[in-house]
Amino acid sequence: MAPLPSASTHQVLADSFVRTRAQEGALVLGAALCTALFAQVAIPVPGSPVPITGQTLAVVLTAAALGPRRGLAGQVTYLLLGAVGLPFFAKGASGWGQLVGPTGGYLVAFLPTAFLVGSAARLGYDKRPWTAVPLFLVGQFLILAVGVSWLRVAAGLDSATALQKGFLPFLPGGLLKAVIAGLVMPLAWKFVRPRTP
Repeated sequence: MAPLPSASTHQVLADSFVRTRAQEGALVLGAALCTALFAQVAIPVPGSPVPITGQTLAVVLTAAALGPRRGLAGQVTYLLLGAVGLPFFAKGASGWGQLVGPTGGYLVAFLPTAFLVGSAARLGYDKRPWTAVPLFLVGQFLILAVGVSWLRVAAGLDSATALQKGFLPFLPGGLLKAVIAGLVMPLAWKFVRPRTP
């Protein structure tokens, strides 16, 4: 695979629209609200405290669209708004307990994932399906890896049980979400004309 150009030659999708600090703040809040909306798509997994949700799709999409700094800020905003009582987490849940409970690791993992995916998008990895899908798959895997590690400790599970309850059931969905995001972002770029510096 040919090396991608340096970061200085690439914009993320949001760079084509942002002109003011207010617009930047609106995009960050929009990322938080998008994640909250996707969190309400929640499918219970029998025997697991962790539901299948749309959150992780929102995390990688917004991070790629906004870049590392704004993408991270969007997820920090999402977690803070959910923690202080807005019904932003899966199934309308809220509160600090969600961040420290058995499923808290999946939520906290949104932060490094947003930064990683946003940084890779800044390098142009979100512009072509054959680089975007692997990028978003890594993002999904990172969330699952951090989440299952946290679940193992918080719920007092052995490694095999933690994998069975908090990792393996989510691999097909993670793959599907990576493919969806990997097709959506390159398509979005076809309709955007990068702004010249």
